[in-house]
Amino acid sequence: MDEKKRIRLSKFVSKVLRHEPDSIGITLEPGGWVPIVDLLSGLTKAGTQTSREELNAVVANCEKQRFAFDETATKIRANQGHSTEVDLQLEEAEPPAELFHGTAHNTVPVILRDGLLKMARHHVHLSADTTTAAKVGQRHGKPVVLVVDTAKMRADGHIFYRSANGVWLVEHVAPEYLRVQ
Repeated sequence: MDEKKRIRLSKFVSKVLRHEPDSIGITLEPGGWVPIVDLLSGLTKAGTQTSREELNAVVANCEKQRFAFDETATKIRANQGHSTEVDLQLEEAEPPAELFHGTAHNTVPVILRDGLLKMARHHVHLSADTTTAAKVGQRHGKPVVLVVDTAKMRADGHIFYRSANGVWLVEHVAPEYLRVQ
């Protein structure tokens, strides 16, 4: 499969597994899992004929590790970023003292006023390093990296989760826990 097709398929599978499973007639199980045979069948019905080998290539070559197969390799899920209702079965995790959030320069004043909000997703996404955060921020314009005082948040009772691909997740980050790097 050529790179262009792999990227197009990756984006479509991400959209389906995170936001619109109904669009191809699939249902997310607890944890966000979907039987691979159901996903492939749904993709075909939606006009995107895909083989198991092509799906394997999408999962294996996704730089951001957006997807995971279960231990039996019969189910697939998006690791995080869902806007559709699903119990992701996340387990609480102890974060490092600081995490990072990349955003566009023009959103910084609003974020420093209101904090980081999950918007349509289940959680706010945080990065473990500034390089990743800057890459995330540049998708929307001139990047700015915000430092999140997770040690203070934990002391104040906030709960953090870590997705299978290393993205840190939290319900909300209030302005008092943020500073511009």
